[in-house]
Amino acid sequence: MELYQLRSFVAVAEAGHLTRAAERLHVSQPAVSAQIKALEDELDLPLFERTSSGMVLTSAGERLLADARKVLDAAQALRNEAKALKGEVSGKVRVGTMSDPGVIRIGEFLNATVARHPLLQVELHHEITGAAFTKVLGGELDASFYYGDLEHPGVGRLRLRETTYRVAAPAAWSERMANAGWNEIALQPWIITPSISTHHKLVRTLLDKHGIEPVKVVEADQESVIANLVVSGVGMSLIREELALEKEAAGEVCLWRDVRLETTVWFIYLLARQDDPVIRALLGLLRDIWKLEREPDRPALHEIS
Repeated sequence: MELYQLRSFVAVAEAGHLTRAAERLHVSQPAVSAQIKALEDELDLPLFERTSSGMVLTSAGERLLADARKVLDAAQALRNEAKALKGEVSGKVRVGTMSDPGVIRIGEFLNATVARHPLLQVELHHEITGAAFTKVLGGELDASFYYGDLEHPGVGRLRLRETTYRVAAPAAWSERMANAGWNEIALQPWIITPSISTHHKLVRTLLDKHGIEPVKVVEADQESVIANLVVSGVGMSLIREELALEKEAAGEVCLWRDVRLETTVWFIYLLARQDDPVIRALLGLLRDIWKLEREPDRPALHEIS
């Protein structure tokens, strides 16, 4: 029995599909299928039922899944201990980024990493929040900055800051917005990110709470693009408060009412890797940069209006 077979077993169980598991593991689908078959042959037990929609665990597979995870966690713990015994943090770490670099203080983060851990190579990947979460969970990213609601038993998190969003519209709409109510807001074009993003969920939370559905939706995938589209008169959206106030002062947008949505910026990682020297090093850097103390979790999202 090989560790790579157990990784494939767990990946297929979590993805429910051979192709998606292969993508997560960065191997071919036939390779994953062969590894599952070899494991089933060795255990002399069927682990999955093959269906038209994917792979479903058998009762034996369900019982063995927890043990497979324990073995993989133990193997990772052994690697972590070996790294710690070497007394250095080295290698390459893939970190997801989001939002404006200034919001997550990425420059300070990289400078501190180079100064304190010169053998550690940080590879940055700009992601939509939902994609970043999925990639951390699947191992494609070692860690990521993230904002929004977050509850998952397999994901660890470090709270960095709270951030506020405001409802912004093009400056030319200021008269239209002055006396607009929720129904009038629904008639305006809205600029929203893809459904997997936290920004999308924030907008939906706001609109659903008041029972409205925008007539026209324009999709954009980055905060800077959203702000530019609002300034250009394409539609209205949620913009981070610091940026919204800056653009309001410059006469580029108008803010609708005093509606605010607050959410939390996190740094997330696999909980199973919390003792990994690389993850510990990154968390230590962030605690120093943000001057953080350990604190209990609290709800991440609420509206102030």
